[in-house]
Amino acid sequence: MPGLARKLLICAAVDGLIIQPLATKGQTRIPSPVKVKYGDATVASIPRDQAIATPDSTPPSSSFEAFGIIGLFTVARLSYLITITGRQQIAQIRGYPIYVVTDVAVTPCTSQNEAETAIGHTALKLRRASADRVSEEASDTESEIETAPAATGAGDADDPGAQSDSEALQPREPGEPSGIAQDVFKKNGSYGRFAQRWFGNKAWIANRRQNLGLSGVGAATAVDPKDEEADRTKKERDDKELSKTVMRENPDAPPSSTAGESLTPKLLRMAHIWFGTSKSFFFSYDIDLTRSIADRATAVPHTPLHRAADPMFFWNQNLLRPFTTVGDESLLLPVMQGFVGQRSFVVDRHPPQVDSQLDSMEMNDMTGSMPGSPPQERASIELRPSEKKYVITVVSRRSVKRAGLRYLRRGIDDEGFAANSVETEQILSTPSWEPSSKIYSFVQARGSIPVFFTQSPYSLKPIPVLQHSPDANFRAFSKHFNRMNEQYGSMQLVNLVERHGVEAIVGNEYEKNVERYNKEKPEGTQSLAFEWFDFHSACRGMKFENVSQLLDILGEKIEKAGSTVELNGQVNNKQNGVLRTNCMDCLDRTNVCQSSFGKFILDLQLKEEGFDMSAQLDQENSWFNTLWADNGDAISKQYASTAAMKGDYTRTRKRDYRGMVNDLGLSLTRFYNGMVNDYFSQAAIDFLLGNVTSLVFDEFEASMMTKDPGVSMSRMRELAIETSQKIAIEDDKEDFIGGWTLLSPQISDTIKTSLFEEVVLLLTDVALYLCRFDWKLDKVSSFERVDLAHVVEIRVGTYITSTISPAQTDGAKNVGLVVTYEPGHTDVKRTNTRSLSSLPNQASTTTAKPPSTSVLNQGILGSITGKPTTAKKPRKIALKALYAHTAISEAQAQGQGAARMTEVEQINVIAAEIERLVLAGRPPPPDHTSSSSTRKSADGDGAGEIVGDSVGEECGGLIQRGDIISLEEAKRTTGLFEQLGHTIKKLVWA
Repeated sequence: MPGLARKLLICAAVDGLIIQPLATKGQTRIPSPVKVKYGDATVASIPRDQAIATPDSTPPSSSFEAFGIIGLFTVARLSYLITITGRQQIAQIRGYPIYVVTDVAVTPCTSQNEAETAIGHTALKLRRASADRVSEEASDTESEIETAPAATGAGDADDPGAQSDSEALQPREPGEPSGIAQDVFKKNGSYGRFAQRWFGNKAWIANRRQNLGLSGVGAATAVDPKDEEADRTKKERDDKELSKTVMRENPDAPPSSTAGESLTPKLLRMAHIWFGTSKSFFFSYDIDLTRSIADRATAVPHTPLHRAADPMFFWNQNLLRPFTTVGDESLLLPVMQGFVGQRSFVVDRHPPQVDSQLDSMEMNDMTGSMPGSPPQERASIELRPSEKKYVITVVSRRSVKRAGLRYLRRGIDDEGFAANSVETEQILSTPSWEPSSKIYSFVQARGSIPVFFTQSPYSLKPIPVLQHSPDANFRAFSKHFNRMNEQYGSMQLVNLVERHGVEAIVGNEYEKNVERYNKEKPEGTQSLAFEWFDFHSACRGMKFENVSQLLDILGEKIEKAGSTVELNGQVNNKQNGVLRTNCMDCLDRTNVCQSSFGKFILDLQLKEEGFDMSAQLDQENSWFNTLWADNGDAISKQYASTAAMKGDYTRTRKRDYRGMVNDLGLSLTRFYNGMVNDYFSQAAIDFLLGNVTSLVFDEFEASMMTKDPGVSMSRMRELAIETSQKIAIEDDKEDFIGGWTLLSPQISDTIKTSLFEEVVLLLTDVALYLCRFDWKLDKVSSFERVDLAHVVEIRVGTYITSTISPAQTDGAKNVGLVVTYEPGHTDVKRTNTRSLSSLPNQASTTTAKPPSTSVLNQGILGSITGKPTTAKKPRKIALKALYAHTAISEAQAQGQGAARMTEVEQINVIAAEIERLVLAGRPPPPDHTSSSSTRKSADGDGAGEIVGDSVGEECGGLIQRGDIISLEEAKRTTGLFEQLGHTIKKLVWA
């Protein structure tokens, strides 16, 4: 397998950013350096003589060292390189170190000046962190017991910087108690910069140590206390200057700042927190973390990691794409979001019957957060013949499909991917992972209830709202479980939501789809086993120990599924099936139950090895509980931005009022994040994963909301047109011409309004139909039929309805048409309650009646006196084009090369079709000429122009060119409260 570069030197050259792999111990070939060109951010290999020879040959602030590349992204024509500048070894698997990313550097690739400024800032930050670490360690020498790094195998020996990385965050000692508040603030909170400063340096030394392992970036010296205040002031000034660099020094910036540019600093902060300080991304230079032991057994040996990695869990695959064209795979380091944790413990075949500190089963965490190191308490104590040491490792892999945050990613998408999908593998092995000893692997899965539903973030317990038709739900449901059946085999579904109350809405739908799937499943597919365990009902009164009732039900099935067992490098037994557990969020209740399943299978595995866990003297199993509690907190933070609730029970197997108070605080924090922080974060996650383009930030500024790229709007629109055609067009004699989806005011016969909805426009040879569609239920809610003979005018022009954001004021994108018609007796409007029925004062049938007797053609006075009155006032149908280029559509169209119609072209085509059919149904005038029957703009040179004819000028036929609502008029009609409301939203959300 080609070796990955384990250390990189980043520096700025005249024409690009240089990334130079550094030589490491035992490396036979040094990879070639690459250059990221300023401006277009193209990546290319360069000769070694153009790169820097050694880190010592450059000034301290002109370069910095990194441990790998996350990737490269471009937003608003500005490109940025994300590199790993901090890592911490948290486990070892098969002798190879596993790292968590603790810090990243985001370096602009737009000009040498910007790059040098950012590199200097990063180098200074790394030197300061290194100096702080040395100073803190020196002050703690007398109180801390320093332990040597574990001999974890060839991976450590060959890994440069592994020794310095072992000087990592020292966690809780094995016997140290873990309180809820202590856990939130000391290890699992990460609630912001202010907490770190508030509690000071000494009190939180363990959590401030950085794992940089740097060399050649300046000597690490202790900081003089007299200079601390000056350094702090300078650091804050440097931070502010760096945040302003992008906007101040961009020579190619457009004249006016776009939404993407204005939100770029927030995106950079998000990228830094998400990839770095959140400590939620993991990597290895040597083994594939994205696959379980069972999956790796079938992989092709000696395959580069980025090719072997499972795309489902390869989180920086999109960001690494620019580097795949270079030809050198040494920079392509996959990272995985989720959790990796490890603990060691000792068990005894013949445990003593007296309570002795040394003779009882002693279980330690492997120096807490550094499972790669041996336990301190037993390092010098030899094991008795009846004792054996084991290592338990938990690896959780979050899926990139339907990835995101709590209320913004629920349920399932069109392709059958569920939100918050996580594969968790529990591995039991010996500390040395010798091939002659068995290695056990047990895999579980979690994921949102696989039906279409949403929940509002503006409630502490929102009501789930089911979406789309039963058939659409079942199609996505079937895709989901067909895929899981193929991957895991038989499925045991564990549904933990309430049987009564709001949660039962989706729980019942889930159960219905399971029953239908089992009846209609493809041949050769196994049936789904479904167990609905109402967790809240069973554990009411804080009696979480009642989860054992679920184990009584499923224990035999878990035992039958078994584990994957590897011996002498070969898989002797493969796990047969998987447990898929869910609650509403797939967090708190799911964590409790999955940890119980994990403990159950661990006891079976150790029993097979000859150890009875029920006979051990120490029954607290804190090493196991804290490991799974940390796993639950990590998944919860990544999905809900807080630690997991019910964590006190997972850690201690006890529940009291303090845990309830802590859960209340976590609920309020989730509530706040759901309303305020999650919308932009979701847009950034979708962008970094490649699900959307940078246009998402323009759309976000306009609405302060994000759209779901997992739902195919093009497919939904095709279905809506097809459904509307079946419902609205009743006469088989009408020839269907075409259908489109457009925006229209929610109130009929209105042009100026702030409330628009997406509608379906159908056109036949004799009528047009405006169908209002319920996009959540896939049904026509109402439709309006207009006879083409009654159309008197079609106005095409600029249609600006808001001036809140730059995209909404662009006259080329905001265009529409207004169809004016004189109501007649064949024009109907129907609404769908349970069935379509005519509205009052509208005809219920299309049957023609003589004008003299039709009440539709008379006023109230005419109905009384029998005398016809003046004709009805003309009505209008206002239609506005959907944006042709969106963040989702652009991302889906990348690489396809398909040209899209612009907004102007789409409106011109629709207007020309309506005009052609209207004129075709009329008798030709005496002086008929063919020049007025079709507009040149529909198929000629004027297709892209809507202004050029004066407002109100008749351009032949029915089409009039002119502004529907001009920019100036829109500015006058945009209310002060609307502008103020958007400003407040922008301050809060953006």
